[in-house]
Amino acid sequence: MFAKNLEITLVLLCEKGDVSSTPSSDIANRFVALRRYGKLPRGREKRAQPLTNGEIAAAIFGLASANPNWAGHAATILGDLRPVGGLGASFRGASTLQAAVEQILVDDAALKSVVRLTVSGAESGTNSHGSATLTYESGGTRHRTFFVPKEAVSRLQPGVERDFDSEILNSPTSKEMSFNRSFFERIAREVERSRAHPVPPAGDGSEYDAEGARRERYRKLGVRPGSRYLNVGVDNQVTWPQQETLVKFDRYHFVLMPKTRDNVQSIHIDLIANGLTDRNAMTVINRYLSIMTWCDDEFAIAQDGWSGNSIPVAVPKRNLAFMTTHQWIFDRRIPVSEEARRALALYREARNAQQNFMVSYAVLNFFKVIEIKHYRSKAKNWFRDNFEPLKQQAVNSDTFARFAQVCGSQKPREYIYEACRNAVAHAHSSKSDPDDAGELARLHTAAEVLRVFARHFIKAELRISDIIDSDVPRPE
Repeated sequence: MFAKNLEITLVLLCEKGDVSSTPSSDIANRFVALRRYGKLPRGREKRAQPLTNGEIAAAIFGLASANPNWAGHAATILGDLRPVGGLGASFRGASTLQAAVEQILVDDAALKSVVRLTVSGAESGTNSHGSATLTYESGGTRHRTFFVPKEAVSRLQPGVERDFDSEILNSPTSKEMSFNRSFFERIAREVERSRAHPVPPAGDGSEYDAEGARRERYRKLGVRPGSRYLNVGVDNQVTWPQQETLVKFDRYHFVLMPKTRDNVQSIHIDLIANGLTDRNAMTVINRYLSIMTWCDDEFAIAQDGWSGNSIPVAVPKRNLAFMTTHQWIFDRRIPVSEEARRALALYREARNAQQNFMVSYAVLNFFKVIEIKHYRSKAKNWFRDNFEPLKQQAVNSDTFARFAQVCGSQKPREYIYEACRNAVAHAHSSKSDPDDAGELARLHTAAEVLRVFARHFIKAELRISDIIDSDVPRPE
C-alpha cells in the first residue's frame, strides 16, 4: 500500500467518526506532519514506495491528535507505549503498542480477536502523555491490555495490571480515538489487495509540492542534517533584507529574517556548521550589528532568543507582561528635592536600558544614582558598608552568588567601581567590549546587583517612597 492510497482509505474510514465528517484536508495535513517526523516516506521520488506495517501503524496513531500538525508527535508517543504488567500481560506478547498494531495487520488470528483499540494523547501522568486500551477476545473471554508511557516503570511490573485503573489520568479532560475490528479489517484488506494486485499510487503527487518547496527553502538557507540554530530577535533601523536571506559575514554564515506582522527582524546562526557555542555566536551577531550600525548610522539592538532548533525559526514580537489593576489608587507628587528628581530620572533610564538590552548604560546609570551623594572613594566606602546587609536581604540570592563568582578575588567594592563603573564609562582605561557576549553576561549580573543598591539608596537616603498611593516611605 502506498501513502496516498492509505490517506484516501483513512478519509473514508473517518467519515462517520463524529457529528461532522472529517475533511480530506485534515488527513492530508496529518500525513504532511507524519512525513516531517520521518514516520512516512519523504520526497516525491518515494511516493511509489510501499509502506511498511510500522508506517501504516504510525499513520493510524496520527489520527489521535486533535491538531493535525501534531500527528507525527502523537504517532511517536503512542507507538512507544508499553503494556501495563509487562510482556506477560500484553496482547500476544507485544512489547509496544506499535508492535501490537503491526501484529493485528499481518496476523489473521490476532485481527479476528480484536474488539476495540482506544488511544489518547492526554497527559496520563505528570508531564507524560499518552495511554491506550486494547480490548480483545481469547478463549471465549474478553481481555484488556493497557498501555502507558515507558517512564511509568512501576506500572510495567508483573501483576500490576490486575489492580490498574485506566480511568485515572492526570489531565482533567481527554479526547480519545477508537478503532474497532472493522477498521483494522478494512486496512488489512486494502494492504492485501495492493500487494496482490499492484497499481500505481493514487493522485498526481501534488501532496509532495509543499514538502519539495520546504526542502528547497532549507537548501537555500544552508540548513543541513544535524543543524542546531541560535535564533535571536533584533530591534533595528539598519538596512535589512525583505526576504529571508543567507548572509556571509567574515567566515561565518547566518540567516536574516524580515519583520512580519507577528515576528521581529531576526538573526539565525547554525552553531554546528559555524563551530560556535551560544555565547560565541552572540558575539558574532553583535559584531555584525555593530558593522551595520556604523555603515547605516542607525540603531541595532540584539534582543534575547533561544537555541536548539534544527531549522531557523522566526522570533515572535515581544509581548511583555504589564501590571493593571481594577481599582486605580494613585496619590503622588513631584519630589521637591532636586536630588530626588534626578535619582528617579536616572533610575528610570537605567531600567529602560536594562530592559532593552543596553546593559552598559544600565550599569552606568544605576551607579550614577549612588554618585548623587557618594563620589569616588566615598562611593567605594558606601558599597563596602552596604554590600553584606543588602546581600542578606536580597530576594534573589542567586544573583549575588553569580556576582561573587565574577568578582573572583577582588573585593566587591573595588570590582563595582573599577570593573563596572569605570569599565563602561572610560574607554582609555578599560577593555570592556559590549559586542562580547561574555562581557555582556558579566555586565547583566552587575546591573542586577547595582539595581538593588540603587533602590536601597533612593529609599533609605533620599527617603522616596515606592508606594504608588503614598509619599511616606516604607520602613527599611
